[in-house]
Amino acid sequence: MVPLPPTERPAVPPTPARVVALDTHDIRFPTSRELDGSDAMNPDPDYSAAYVVLRTDAPDGAAGHGFVFTIGRGNEVQVAAIEALRGHVVGRSVDALCADPGSLSRDLVGDSQLRWLGPEKGVMHMAIGAVVNAVWDLAARRAGLPLWRLLAEADPEWLVRQVDFRYLTDALTPGQALDLLRRGREGAGERAAALRDRGYPAYTTSPGWLGYGDEKLTRLAVEAVDEGFRQIKLKVGADLADDVRRLRAARAAVGPDVRIAVDANQRWNVDEAIEWTRALAEFRPYWMEEPTSPDDILGHARVRAAVAPVKVATGEHVHNRVVFKQLLQAGSLDILQLDAARVGGVNENLAILLLAARFGVPVCPHAGGVGLCELVQHLAMFDFVALSGTTEDRVIEYVDHLHDHFTDPVVIREGHYRAPAAPGFSAAMKPASIAEFGYPGGTFWSADLARRTADEPKGNTV
Repeated sequence: MVPLPPTERPAVPPTPARVVALDTHDIRFPTSRELDGSDAMNPDPDYSAAYVVLRTDAPDGAAGHGFVFTIGRGNEVQVAAIEALRGHVVGRSVDALCADPGSLSRDLVGDSQLRWLGPEKGVMHMAIGAVVNAVWDLAARRAGLPLWRLLAEADPEWLVRQVDFRYLTDALTPGQALDLLRRGREGAGERAAALRDRGYPAYTTSPGWLGYGDEKLTRLAVEAVDEGFRQIKLKVGADLADDVRRLRAARAAVGPDVRIAVDANQRWNVDEAIEWTRALAEFRPYWMEEPTSPDDILGHARVRAAVAPVKVATGEHVHNRVVFKQLLQAGSLDILQLDAARVGGVNENLAILLLAARFGVPVCPHAGGVGLCELVQHLAMFDFVALSGTTEDRVIEYVDHLHDHFTDPVVIREGHYRAPAAPGFSAAMKPASIAEFGYPGGTFWSADLARRTADEPKGNTV
């Protein structure tokens, strides 16, 4: 057979791009040394991230980034859980993943053996969330859009297909979700323009860490108001007399018109929560956050009924969409605080946002941790533009540290999050930060170990 000339040979279709690697990193920052992040239950957190990168063989080198937020010890366990998912992801078609992230979410959550480690809660579920979020980051990057726009401009029917309605249909059906999303599209263009112009309201926890002294608290509270924040948050729950003194100082510093929220970080039994909140009522706390165990749905309902008009807020430690459903059904919260890295990723957070919209409860995302501000801004902005249609009584938490480690850090102006414009989920960390704060071999931790070893008393050599 005579071979065809090169110009007459049939074209070979390009090989579809695949995920070729799942890389993980244990990243830890020494925030405990300045007591940044300290609260009544977590006095010495080292803000950390179990970080994942999905690498592909796409010609443009596209990659997806995600992480789970932790506070130090045990971060290696979270990294190991992410690594356990490698076989589910490597080899998958990039086009298929980006066209339907829900397919991966369903496969990971539904794995017949991995489910036994939850189901749908804890370390393994958060690992699933990190990987699913990395796929959404990849999808948004390939689409050339920030995630909030990818979601806000998506077809409502497609968004509904991204949601797992199992266990939810007694509170939210696919048809009801579709109605909510179709109504949310009305006026979405005008709201997107307003978001780009003004941003999304923020509140700051930066003045209120429990380990800060009164002088630092009041100085930071005044600075926050001067920077345009109309709400701050203080940690409480270690000592009532200290809380009264700190709230009195904060209220004097910010005046009567700035909201002060308080956060007990699950410190109390139900009766304690009621008594303690009533003792602080003279300072008009806007909400009491996590007054008791995040699993105690009926306890939260009791607290809420007893401490009104102080609102009850919770959600950063809620395991999954089912518990959120029950909190809403039981009337246990006034403010729903979803977390971008606690549940199974964007797909499950879509379900939670839809539940909140169905029950008419404001969403004020938790963002008190490394990278969480970067992620949750996208979810809240989607909610405003294409679902709830409002920012009334809605604010995103903001803390003012560790943003410089991200390639697309949050921008705050006049107490508002500016809408991200760069493609993706704002999840990518700088390679230099990974190299410096990777644990235990990064340059910071290696030098720290050498310094501590040198400072240890020398034994008797005789």
